[in-house]
Amino acid sequence: MAVDKYDIKKAHKGLYATSSKEFTVVDVPEFRYIAVDGRGDPNTAPAYANALEALYGVAYALKFASKRTLSRDFVVGPLEGLWRADDPAAFVARRKETWEWTMMISQPAWITEDMVQAAVDSASKKKDLPALGDLRLLTLTEGTCVQILHIGSYDDETPTLDRLHNDYLPENGLTFNGDHHEVYLSDARRTAPAKLKTILRQPVTSVPQLTATVSGAT
Repeated sequence: MAVDKYDIKKAHKGLYATSSKEFTVVDVPEFRYIAVDGRGDPNTAPAYANALEALYGVAYALKFASKRTLSRDFVVGPLEGLWRADDPAAFVARRKETWEWTMMISQPAWITEDMVQAAVDSASKKKDLPALGDLRLLTLTEGTCVQILHIGSYDDETPTLDRLHNDYLPENGLTFNGDHHEVYLSDARRTAPAKLKTILRQPVTSVPQLTATVSGAT
């Protein structure tokens, strides 16, 4: 008997299939991820490559263990990343050496801490993965977000981010409410830079409105 596969991209299609022309406001519920934190340019920092190796090693170990022990299968989700910097302008300026990041892969709700630890142990027996000790199960609720699909090189995101930060958010009375979030729908190892598909997501909140107080003369 075939086992139905959970696929986050199908279960939450509105979050993983979005417009490439206009910013879209979405409500992102609580999701769980396996995650690794780091800092530095993703193109050159060894920690970044180590994080991805550990994440994929554990993600597939979890998939196979879930199918074997729970008869519950799932499609390994796309790589996602939370990006932060002391100055948000660092993203527009592409000052990558100052970036801090949390790379992550979504997990079905039934994946537990114990299952993650068992998957880490299993992955460590197959290969020496330096970032395994830093891998954790992360619960994230982003709530209201603005997102858009970017098609092209990661370095070509700048005009879209500039439009989001300096036009769309202030024009709509919104401000930042969490880390810049990217969802990598393409495999960068197998996709030409011009055809890469990346969801750019920003948690937002309304800018508090100041209420003027008028004092009458007595």
